[in-house]
Amino acid sequence: MLAQFLQHLFSGLTVGATYALAALGFTLIYNASNVINFAQGEYIMLGGMLAVWFSGLGLPLPVVLALAVLIPAGVGVLMEKLSIEPIKGAETVTLIIVTIGASLVIRGAIQVWLGKGSHSLPPFSGDTPILIFGATLMPQSLWVLGVSALVVLALWYFFNRTLAGKAMLATSCNRVAAEMVGINTNWVLFMSFALSAALGAVGGILITPITLTSFDVGIMLGLKGFVAAVVGGLGNGLGAVVGGLLVGVIEAFGAGYLSSSYKDAIPFVLILFILFFLPRGLFGVKATDRV
Repeated sequence: MLAQFLQHLFSGLTVGATYALAALGFTLIYNASNVINFAQGEYIMLGGMLAVWFSGLGLPLPVVLALAVLIPAGVGVLMEKLSIEPIKGAETVTLIIVTIGASLVIRGAIQVWLGKGSHSLPPFSGDTPILIFGATLMPQSLWVLGVSALVVLALWYFFNRTLAGKAMLATSCNRVAAEMVGINTNWVLFMSFALSAALGAVGGILITPITLTSFDVGIMLGLKGFVAAVVGGLGNGLGAVVGGLLVGVIEAFGAGYLSSSYKDAIPFVLILFILFFLPRGLFGVKATDRV
């Protein structure tokens, strides 16, 4: 029983870390622009698919990882420039539709370029499992958890110890006031989309050696990342991390102890529960007049 419990826990924390990175991406853009970017899942897909493609070219792993993060970050900036900036100030529903349209364009382009098949990426440090009280933990899971933890610490440092991070925080609190003290809020928006896309790409790269990737994996991963952001409290960074891990663990235990058929439904049942009883999420503190 303990081995089974630990197995589900390890699985949940691993996939939950990916949801947490996606949720942080939603949070960054929401705070900077009040936009819910439903193309976030496509950044996860892009990271994984580009890592597979560059790896197939025989490039060294550090180069593969760098390119698979930087290119999606550039796509994020391009998306903001071409689709969000021209309709700045539009209604929330319009912005959401635009982000969904952008996700369809990204997904279609990758489908045409790399095909519909599933692709794998070799584990970063072998595939010999680690035995813990009868449960197996794959080395790649340690990469997922470790890198995700480092990313969260780096973001904490960025927002609390750097001028650029504080400018982004100021913009999220009051955009007009930030502009009045000389903060370039357009630059903040670019940075938010770039960081959001990079976070998604990192999650996609880390999880691909475990779950494979394809042109359409971003749909469900993005939706579950959004669930994690809402569960934690939309706009709250700590809530995004806790929400991601919580969604992953509940999903894993539900699939393990109930039925794997319910695996994808569990996060959406959870979000309904949260919206009924904690409409601002676990860590939400702001009054919500936004969608």
